[in-house]
Amino acid sequence: MTRRPVAYAVLLLMVAGIGCRHWSASSSALKPTAAGTAIVLSSGDKQMGATGTVLPSPLVVQVNDDQGTAVTGALVEFQGPAGVRFDPAAVLTDSSGQATTNVRLGTIAGRDLVSATTPGKAHPATVQVAEIALGYQQQLGSILADQFCNRCHDPESSAQRVSNYDNLAVKPHAFSDGGTLNKMSDADLLSVIQHGGPALSRSALMPPYGKTLSPADMQAIIAYIRVVSDPPYSPAGTVYGK
Repeated sequence: MTRRPVAYAVLLLMVAGIGCRHWSASSSALKPTAAGTAIVLSSGDKQMGATGTVLPSPLVVQVNDDQGTAVTGALVEFQGPAGVRFDPAAVLTDSSGQATTNVRLGTIAGRDLVSATTPGKAHPATVQVAEIALGYQQQLGSILADQFCNRCHDPESSAQRVSNYDNLAVKPHAFSDGGTLNKMSDADLLSVIQHGGPALSRSALMPPYGKTLSPADMQAIIAYIRVVSDPPYSPAGTVYGK
């Protein structure tokens, strides 16, 4: 089987592309001139990036008052799990009531749940968003999915790819469709990827990739499916400490 040097070169660039920014961490120098009662997401959630790298688009939130009018000069502070950093970590809302920060993902693959909080007039208001940190295996899975899977599994076309989704009589599940794919074991997903849809009495439109992809490649795609799952994937028998 011919390997794909271009894909691996792109993966290395993703890992290396951390970027250089000054990452601030204090709100002590900021002097709010107003306060709102609510904070809402404007843009920048559910992005994906390599662990330890800066997300491609900033996270933007907006502070509003009781009437839903944007508030200028309100303090917003950003927080996340250990290892996640923000530039800036605290900011005053601009003339449109928005606060913008760049997010550097943590070093552990998975969902980084981050929050933006404004003190409010009486009580703090918070909005939470999830960003997705891809480890090496998930990054490889993302590249392979774009090469072999997304043309059918993603209904949206891109500059590099025209989607075939609308032409299929049986619509494939999006890789983020946790409601369906979370119910399948890793072994089931591997069987479908390796032997095609009929392996589990599913659509014959799903071709076999057992002679195209290596076992490691197929495991990487499964790892990618698990990390982008919405709702988040939780293996059977998982117990969380309290």
